[in-house]
Amino acid sequence: MNAQRDKPMIKVLIVEDSPVVREFLVHILGADSAIEVIGTANDGEEALEAVARKRPDVITMDIHMPRLDGLEATRRIMETHPTPIVIVSGSTDPREVATTFRAIEAGAVAVLRRPAGIGHPDHETSTEELVRTVRLMSEVKVIRRWPRTGRKPQLPPAAEAPRDQVEAKVKLIAIGASTGGPPALQIILAALPADFPVPIVIVQHMASGFTQGFVQWLAQTSSLPMHLAAHDELLRPGHVYVAPDEFQMRVERGGRIVLTQDAPENGLRPSVSCLFRSVAEVYGRDAVAGLLTGMGRDGAEELKQLRDMGAVTFAQDKDSSVVHGMPGAAILLDAATYILPPAKIPAVLTNLARKSGRN
Repeated sequence: MNAQRDKPMIKVLIVEDSPVVREFLVHILGADSAIEVIGTANDGEEALEAVARKRPDVITMDIHMPRLDGLEATRRIMETHPTPIVIVSGSTDPREVATTFRAIEAGAVAVLRRPAGIGHPDHETSTEELVRTVRLMSEVKVIRRWPRTGRKPQLPPAAEAPRDQVEAKVKLIAIGASTGGPPALQIILAALPADFPVPIVIVQHMASGFTQGFVQWLAQTSSLPMHLAAHDELLRPGHVYVAPDEFQMRVERGGRIVLTQDAPENGLRPSVSCLFRSVAEVYGRDAVAGLLTGMGRDGAEELKQLRDMGAVTFAQDKDSSVVHGMPGAAILLDAATYILPPAKIPAVLTNLARKSGRN
C-alpha cells in the first residue's frame, strides 16, 4: 500500500480577507498531495469559530483583516485551541510588519511573504516555500498561551551559567537561526544586561522585507542597541547587528562588517555558514557562536570548525526548538560545547563576556 496514502492528510485552515488571495492560497495548498484545505475564513472572528469546529492541523493567517485582525486572532487561538499558525503577509508596511512579530510573540510559528502571482519569476520558489513550511509546521507541537496581563512579553528568568565554564577571551558573539528563531532571539537578547561588553552578530533566515521590522521588534524588549547591519560598519561593544535581506554578511579584521551579494550558500542569503566561516578566520577561539532552531543544516559544519579551534559554541536543545534541523545537525557533529534552551543561554554569554573583560 502507498505509504503517502497511509499518512493522514494535513488539514489546513486559510484565514484571509481578500477573496482573490484566499482562492490563490486554496489553489496552491490544495494542489499538494499531502494537504487538504478544510476551510477558509474571511476574518479573525470566523477563524475562531472555524478552529473550534474543524480543528485544523495548521492555520495560514493574514494580519490586516476587518472585525478581528490576525494578531488578536492568533492570541485567542493560542489561548483556546493551540494550533501551528503561519503568518502569510502581503505587506512590508513597517506598522504591519511590527504587528506580524507581535503575532510571533503571541505564538505564531513562522512568517512568510504571500507567494508571488502566476507568471512572476518568484512564483515557483515562493509557492514551494509555503507548501514546505505548512508541511513542516504540521509536525510542530505548540503549547497553550495564557491571557497576557501586561504589554511586555513574559520572558522566562535567566538560568545560572554552567559551573564548568571554560576560560575564553571573547571578542565577538555570532548566532544563526531560522524557523522559530525570532522568539528564541527575543528571550536571549532581552535577558542580556545593558552593560554587555561584546558585539553580537546575527543571521536570522527570514522572508525578504521583514528584517527591518524584526530588528525594531527586538529593540522593544532589549536594552542593547539593535542595528540592521551596514557595509563597513564598525562593531561596537554591546551592540547587536542583524544581517539584512539578500546580503551575505561577514566580519573582517579590524572589527568591521562586510556585506556582499555573493552567491547563496545552502540556498540562503544571508547564510549562517558564510558568517561563521569569517568569524573562524578573524576571531577563531576568541569567538562564541551558536545555532538556534531552524530547518536544514546551515552553519553546522562551520560551528564544528569554531569548536575545533577552541571557541565556545552552543546549540539550542530539541525540546525548546520549533524545528531542530540546524542545532540538531550541529549536535550530531559534536559541534556544540553546550546544548541549552534559550532561557539558559544569556547567563552563559554574560558569564563568558564578563570573564573576558577581567582577563
